[in-house]
Amino acid sequence: MCTRVLWPDANGAVLVGRNMDYHRDLGTNLWKLPRGVVRDDGVEGALSWTAKYGSVVAAAFDMISVDGMNEAGLAGHVLWLAESVYGEYDPERPALSQAVWLQYFLDNYATVAEAVEWMESTGAQVVQLTDPASGEVPAIHLALNDASGDSAIIEYIDGAVEIHHSPEFRVMTNSPKFDEQLELLARFEGFGGDAPVPGTTNAPDRFARAAYYVSRLPEPTSQLAAIASMFSVIRNAAQPFRNPDPGKPDASQTIWQIVADQTNLRYIFESTTRPNIVWVDFADLDFSEDSGQGVIDLGGKLALEGGLAGNVSGHFEEGRTLNFLTLSIVKQLAAAKKAASA
Repeated sequence: MCTRVLWPDANGAVLVGRNMDYHRDLGTNLWKLPRGVVRDDGVEGALSWTAKYGSVVAAAFDMISVDGMNEAGLAGHVLWLAESVYGEYDPERPALSQAVWLQYFLDNYATVAEAVEWMESTGAQVVQLTDPASGEVPAIHLALNDASGDSAIIEYIDGAVEIHHSPEFRVMTNSPKFDEQLELLARFEGFGGDAPVPGTTNAPDRFARAAYYVSRLPEPTSQLAAIASMFSVIRNAAQPFRNPDPGKPDASQTIWQIVADQTNLRYIFESTTRPNIVWVDFADLDFSEDSGQGVIDLGGKLALEGGLAGNVSGHFEEGRTLNFLTLSIVKQLAAAKKAASA
């Protein structure tokens, strides 16, 4: 499920791109989330906070932040990792549901270093949730990157968190876990080995291809050229329309992709099934506490032939709230399903 690529030296700007690969439509919309919103962990409510930073996020089913950037230039990206094992829930430790894992960092931190320090000092854990629509239980890892070009990959393996923190960690895909991906990368030309750059859609091959091409991008002459360059890399790592591999929802087609300029604060979204590219400029947005949440209904407006295109910063509509999936909702749905079948 997906490829993430960081380019920290794009003509004085830090850019990141990611593909979202999945076997079905995620009902993705763009949300503007202001400062001052009170949220909790989505588990038992033991951890709560008030958003310090406003953000723009791409949300799946309007229940989970899967990608986004805050007004300080911190961006995050949720990808699939089948090896993820989060361990048994421990009520004595801070915990975040998968639905708010990314949002917690966007709400609270400006830099990767701050986020990593919180993870390491608290021993925070992640709690899996069940997708109420499909019954799938996501297995995910998280990439964070900031406006300085710093980067961290956060994974839970055998119940313990593994954090890979360095500006050198520019690429993330899926299986195997990150340290093993680095070992596999060493086989290829330009990274210590002599094997040619691979061309399949397998995660290690996408990892190698993205790492190879992002390291060879020409110096851009403008922000537009930099954005186009990043799109060229993530499109090279995209997966064509295809039937998913059995039992592997991550081995599926690319359904959308983003490029975010973390220096100039522009967030660009492209659907692979819609005709137009749209973007949001943070300078055009009001993130103040009383500004309200706003949503751009991408499924409706982008689906129209000749629909939304270009700068859509003025198209966020109020009146709806991003309600994150919580453990209580999962339990309620499970109880209702059990009662219905009795």
